[in-house]
Amino acid sequence: MSATKRPPAKYQPKGITILHEDKDVIVVEKPCGLLTMGTDRDKTRTVHTIVNEYVRKGDPRSRNRAYIVHRLDRDTSGILILAKSEAAKIFLQGHWEETDKRYLTIVHGRLMPKAGTISSYLAENSAFTVYSTPDPALGKLSHTEYTVLKEIKDFSLLEIHLLTGRKHQIRVHLSEKGNPVVGDRKYGKGNDGCSNLALHARSISFTHPVSGRRQTFETAVPDFFTRLVGNVPN
Repeated sequence: MSATKRPPAKYQPKGITILHEDKDVIVVEKPCGLLTMGTDRDKTRTVHTIVNEYVRKGDPRSRNRAYIVHRLDRDTSGILILAKSEAAKIFLQGHWEETDKRYLTIVHGRLMPKAGTISSYLAENSAFTVYSTPDPALGKLSHTEYTVLKEIKDFSLLEIHLLTGRKHQIRVHLSEKGNPVVGDRKYGKGNDGCSNLALHARSISFTHPVSGRRQTFETAVPDFFTRLVGNVPN
């Protein structure tokens, strides 16, 4: 499966990094601070608008467009998949449970046990805050698998295997466990001195919607992670 021909440099997307592109999918790395797509309350520049401009090669009349398959929170960095057709989007979303999603995060404190799965029903209140509820009628069952990779000072570096993909799931589960994500001003310790949220979508493995092949992509560890905890184990 060959990659499509890249457009001229002036049409390369500004603000995101393309990790892979073919005629059906685009895999990008999103920086911290950029929305995946616009909302009714926020119409700022997003990954979706940037990639749409890119696939249209500068022609606003082009019928080419990008389709959002999944989202990352604004302050979460890392890998996103976008589809180039509605059929590819539907396939990827239909096979989402088979998609392997791994994150790196740095949290406050130390976890016991050193590996496990956090499960709860997650709901959202009128202030757009997500929380766990004992009532399965109110929330959606959510599972976050974690492994401690490294402990240094008051921080723990974790690998997260995201088994379900609810809004703010990782942040809420770790906060409620007593180990909020570093830099999380919504669910964490307020201003803890870290300007970035220490949550990074490091790798993704999925079945290609046309070739049927399993494809895996991984990103580098953000610089501020190594500033906080040193080298990150593979």
